[in-house]
Order: sequence, then structure tokens, then C-alpha cells
Amino acid sequence: MNSSSASIGARPARVPARKGKLRDIVAANIGAFFEWYDLLVYALFALPISRLFFPSNDPQTALLFSFLTFASSYLIRPVGAVLLGIYADKKGRKAALSLTATLMLIGTALMALIPTYATIGALAPVALVAGRLLQGFSAGGEFGTANSYLTEQNPKLKAFLASLQFSTTGLALVVSALFAYFINHYLTEAQIDSWGWRLPFIFGCLIGPVALYIRFKIDETPEFDGEKAQRAAPLRETFRLHKRYLLLGALIVAAGNVASYLNIYMPTFAINNLGISKDDAFVASICSGLVCTFLPMLGGLAADRYGAVKTMASALVLGLIIIVPSFKVLTGTPSFGSLVLFQCLMSLVFYSFYFAPVGSLLAQLFPTSCRTTGVSIAYVASQTFFGGITPVVVGFLVTRTGTIMSPAYYLIAIGLVAIVALASVRAKVR
Repeated sequence: MNSSSASIGARPARVPARKGKLRDIVAANIGAFFEWYDLLVYALFALPISRLFFPSNDPQTALLFSFLTFASSYLIRPVGAVLLGIYADKKGRKAALSLTATLMLIGTALMALIPTYATIGALAPVALVAGRLLQGFSAGGEFGTANSYLTEQNPKLKAFLASLQFSTTGLALVVSALFAYFINHYLTEAQIDSWGWRLPFIFGCLIGPVALYIRFKIDETPEFDGEKAQRAAPLRETFRLHKRYLLLGALIVAAGNVASYLNIYMPTFAINNLGISKDDAFVASICSGLVCTFLPMLGGLAADRYGAVKTMASALVLGLIIIVPSFKVLTGTPSFGSLVLFQCLMSLVFYSFYFAPVGSLLAQLFPTSCRTTGVSIAYVASQTFFGGITPVVVGFLVTRTGTIMSPAYYLIAIGLVAIVALASVRAKVR
């Protein structure tokens, strides 16, 4: 019997459950911090980066090149998802986690240390793009590998352990927003351009070696060790036997991606369209990040108790009901208070109770033999088509339709598709 047929016809080998060592849990989650921390820091400092690496007589053109460099990491993520997912399903979760940490550290070091255009000319933007591509490749396999590692620790706490990646992402939002606030508040533009913009990336370089060391010390999951015979061709198995769940998983993730990136984009939207000050917008992001740091664990616990589909569907329905009135309050009476209220509601409903349990749901769609490959492709495909382009889509819709409510309507449309996808997997997922 080949590996593919074995994975669908045989019951998984019984493996000893364990609560998971604190060291192992920290090691799995630290990559999520760096992935989102780097993403957010680059977005928050896109303006000085555009001036320093893409000099132009037109500041808007330079900023566009900076954002295109930001987007380039998303183009390479699917490649990372496939190759690193296969590596994790063949060689182990531990080996893949160590590899992604190494690649992320090299990419972050490039971002922190490369000279600007004024020093090395055209090599500066080339090196910048290289660093972003390396980080994007690493990030492509990071979520799926860490998610498999966490959900395979203890079958009774799948959703809770998986939700920790989302709490870690919330922490990344808080730290990156704090950097943005203090650097923009206390440094002059000349100081930011000279050295201030590098500080957040240097911080990443200082912590990176610690993360790498911890990952080299972790244990392999008992579930992976218990099914060593089922590692032949994870990519072929995924597309041959589980392609339906790749599509459904990506559509389910889509609603969480759109809501999350809409929330990330909201400070820029509020500054440009609602007249809210930069300081107020950054502080609102910090408040939102605090919600995203602590409450996803409650969403994970709820999913372990009541089921991932039921928890996520309830949160999504509630979110689609409140999105229009809450967005009307924000746009009708724009203020620091209404922005904090809107972002915290988004973080509570869409992020903490809809998005946080998605790691457990995706892990249950694929067997151990191709779990990381399937989860990585579904998650990254959704990020590519519904995540990073959300600010672009939202900006286009506002301009084209002339209605400031377009972001809410876009989220509703994607949310309705996700509800159908959730209903389609309820028989397979607890």
C-alpha cells in the first residue's frame, strides 16, 4: 500500500499526547512574531524607505516602488509554502522551523544593514528586494510548519495551542506600533532618514539569534514521529486527494485575512480619509494590538470546547451584522475614540474568535503525512489573493465607487463566501 492510500484508509497511529513544553511552544510562536513584526514595520516606515532607496523627483512614485517591494514578498510566499511545506512533511517540523528562522534572520539583517541609494546606488533597491524576497520565502512556510508543530502537541488543545500564533501576531502589532509612535514622535525627519528607521530592524536582528537557538533545541512532535512511513510525496498527495480542502481552507482563511488587513490599513485610512492625527492613529493600533495579543487564546479555548466551525461561524455572523453600523459610526463621527472602538471590535470579533481558531481547523483538513504542505498552501494562497492586496482593493473601491463605506461592503462579500466554505467542512472538522 502506498503512502497516499494509507493516509486515507488507515486510522492514524496512536501517539502519546503531551501538553507541550513551554520551550517548544515559545519556539513555534516566535516565528509568527518576526513574520508580522517585519511586515508591519516595513509598512509603517514605507515613506522614509521610499525616500532612501527609491529616489525620485515624484515622492508618490518613490512610495509606489516602496510598496511594490513590500508586495514582492507576497509573490514569493507561495513558493516558500510549497517547498518548505514539503520539507516539513518529509524531514520534520523541527528541521523546517530551524530553516525558516535562519532565512528570516538573514533577510532581516539585510533590511537593517544595507546602505542606501546615496551610498551604493542601484544596488541598494536590489538588496532591499532581495531581503524582502528572502523574508517572504521564509514566511510562506512559517505558518504551516508552526501550526502543524503546535496542533500536534496535544489533541485536546489543538485550537488553543494554534491560537497562540495569533496572539503572538497581536504582540507584533503592539511592538511595531510602539516603535512607529516613539520614532515618529520624538525624532525629526532628518534623524529618521539618517538612522531612526533602522532601529526596528536592528531590534529584530538582536532577538533573531535567540529564536534560532531555541528552535534548534526543540523536540519533534510525537504525531510526526509516529507516522514515519507516510512521507513519500506530500505535494502529490495534497493535490491528488485533498485539493477540495485546499480551496475550502483558503476561502475560510480569506475572511480572516481581509478583516485583519483591513484593520492594519485602518490607521492609514483614518489619517488620509477621516482627518485623524498620526499620533491618535498609532495609539489606536496599539490598543487594537493589545486585544489581538490576549483575546485570541479565548477564541482557541472556545473552539476546543464547542468546536472550531461553530465558534468561527458564530463570530463571523456577528461580525457581518455589526460591521456596517460600526463603520458608519467611525466615518460619521471620526475621532480617536471611534477609531479605537472600531479597531478593538474588529480585533475581538473577527480576529480573536474567527481567525484565531483557523489553525486548528486547517490542521484537521489534512492528514499528518501532508499536513504542513496542505495548510501552508491554503493559508498562503489566501494571503496572496485576499490578504496583502486588501489595502489596494479598499483604496480602489473607495475611489471608484465614491462611497467611504466600500471597505465594509467588501468584507461582507468575502465573509458570505467564507460562511458557505465553513458549512462545507463541518462534517470533517470538530
